[in-house]
Amino acid sequence: MYRWTRHIYDASRKYFLLGRDELIHKLMCKDGEHVCEIGCGTARNLIKMAQLYPQASFYGIDVSDEMLKTAQKSIGNTRLTTQIMLKQGFAESFDSKALFDLEEPLTKVVFSYCLSIIPPWKEAVEHALVCLPKGGEIHIVDFGGMDGLPKWFQKLMFWWLSLFHVYHKPEILEHLKALVEGQKGTLNVTSLYGGYAYVAVFKKT
Repeated sequence: MYRWTRHIYDASRKYFLLGRDELIHKLMCKDGEHVCEIGCGTARNLIKMAQLYPQASFYGIDVSDEMLKTAQKSIGNTRLTTQIMLKQGFAESFDSKALFDLEEPLTKVVFSYCLSIIPPWKEAVEHALVCLPKGGEIHIVDFGGMDGLPKWFQKLMFWWLSLFHVYHKPEILEHLKALVEGQKGTLNVTSLYGGYAYVAVFKKT
């Protein structure tokens, strides 16, 4: 699917993948942190993260070889090749230590409009928790319920997204809240643009 669309992906997605920059600013990365984005696509987010937090290290995982080709080219056009590393892998089973030869665990895992498109979203979240140490964080930006927007717009957007097998999944936040109730961590959720999107930060305890 991405063999051809990867060339116009960033130009087209900027109009409806809202909230990505808000997520990046909420990361508040400290020196020496290891941050991994799952479903990194063209590396648009990773490049912005690395530019904003030059003393942190960034890693990207994507299942698509085609997307990784574009991502590697984009990173190659910057001076960030030593700060960002890319590998192919699955959200629910990647091994960050083996893939990136890390001696320390990841400190943050990012899902940017990724969980709404992959079927094993719950497994991906649970695996991220396993990879993170106490105090580690999961950062998510994704489509919200759009309850604060006109009904016609909500209906139209959900229909249009479904054409690309993308769906609003309220069960993602429900699962995170259940983890909080189970004393697995804390959760902060910010609704954006009338509920069009949300940014969630789950901190493991």
